[in-house]
Amino acid sequence: MTDSIKYLLDEQHLPTNWYNISADLPTPLAPVLHPATCQPITTDDLAPIFPRAIIEQEMSLEREIEIPKPVRDVYRQWRPSPLYRARRLEKALDTPARIYYKYEGVSPSGSHKTNTAIAQAFYNQQEGVKRMTTETGAGQWGSSLAMAGALFGLEIVVFMVRVSFDHKPYRRALMETFGAQCIASPSSLTESGRAVLATNPNSSGSLGIAISEAVELAVQRDDTRYGLGSVLNHVLLHQTVIGLEAIEQMAMAQDYPDMIIACTGGGSNFAGLAFPFMRECFQRQLNTQFIAVEPSACPTLTKGAFAYDFGDTAHLTPLVKMYTLGSGFVPPGFHAGGLRYHGMAPQISHLAKLGFIQPRIYNQLECFAAGIQFAKAEGIVPAPEANHAVCAAIDEANKCRINGESKAILFNLSGHGHFDMQAYMDYQAGKLKDLEYDHNEVALALSGLPAIDAALRT
Repeated sequence: MTDSIKYLLDEQHLPTNWYNISADLPTPLAPVLHPATCQPITTDDLAPIFPRAIIEQEMSLEREIEIPKPVRDVYRQWRPSPLYRARRLEKALDTPARIYYKYEGVSPSGSHKTNTAIAQAFYNQQEGVKRMTTETGAGQWGSSLAMAGALFGLEIVVFMVRVSFDHKPYRRALMETFGAQCIASPSSLTESGRAVLATNPNSSGSLGIAISEAVELAVQRDDTRYGLGSVLNHVLLHQTVIGLEAIEQMAMAQDYPDMIIACTGGGSNFAGLAFPFMRECFQRQLNTQFIAVEPSACPTLTKGAFAYDFGDTAHLTPLVKMYTLGSGFVPPGFHAGGLRYHGMAPQISHLAKLGFIQPRIYNQLECFAAGIQFAKAEGIVPAPEANHAVCAAIDEANKCRINGESKAILFNLSGHGHFDMQAYMDYQAGKLKDLEYDHNEVALALSGLPAIDAALRT
């Protein structure tokens, strides 16, 4: 085992293919259904929303999908991203655990989201699309697509969840610097937004609502398509560059993870790190643990129902089988805005249902405490979302100290918190509190799950 702190790959080691876990699932995913007919969706059904290349990736069962050269050329600006050994944190915790983190905050937008934003912008530009619409929670995805749009000459319209729009003006400023239009959601620009405001003029918004607005706007013009930052197969596919690099970097460290940890909102950064390692576990029968960490205020995997549901609040999207708190559920306005989503990626939900992924929940205050502890040791301030992974990694390292075990812990530090300092200021001032979801609201949202034929619900 080496005594290095960072493990760097040169550009020649940038992956040439994304990894598609659909090819290796022990059992296939449940089909995606058309919202009107409840029949399996076709490529033509998705054509008003996505470009053809993205639709093919969404439905593909090919194990490897080539990364186009123009996408790889942009990736080269920050990829391969570094893998760090958290030696100062290990010392501070007095733990025999070996803690590693893959740092995605080195991308121009400050998070892992850029990996799929570049790919989606490229495929849309190649098919003659002029404008893309999208949603964003914490602003990391909106920032990433705004940057990608600038690089590929696309107009970008971002519906930003209202609570984050208010909390994070600098994320909005970053999007606008790249030339994107950033709109607080729910807005009065769409029917779905107006419907929410009619019921609750002070709505804090949700990713489900913002998705509805973005999709509604996208289908109104032939030159416009929709871009999604998480959840669907093609997004998770694009993120696998993270884990593919990390496998090589762990080999450089002459080590291998006993557990892999990442925060989960829609699932993209978790899948990006975990899926390539999961393939190795399938092939080599390894016992690596995969821990998906989510906020106690929006515990989709731990408290949700595994059922068909809409990806958005206005029911404009196809039906997917996933863990869900109900598409009508609006989570409390906690600071990890990127984790405020009612559903979980179908691939992750499927693997969790099969027992390959262990979900775990933490509350807001303990995550910020962990993030500050990490920052003091490692010198990097994590995004509030990434603090959930940090919190779980510290917990596992403390267990190693108590049990006298030396385990290798690898987590995804999915983004930096440089645009989230107001949240840290509020935490230090004692203004934050732990928020819990409303059980009655979840029960009401789940009672409205679509009635799908019994044969499809198995």
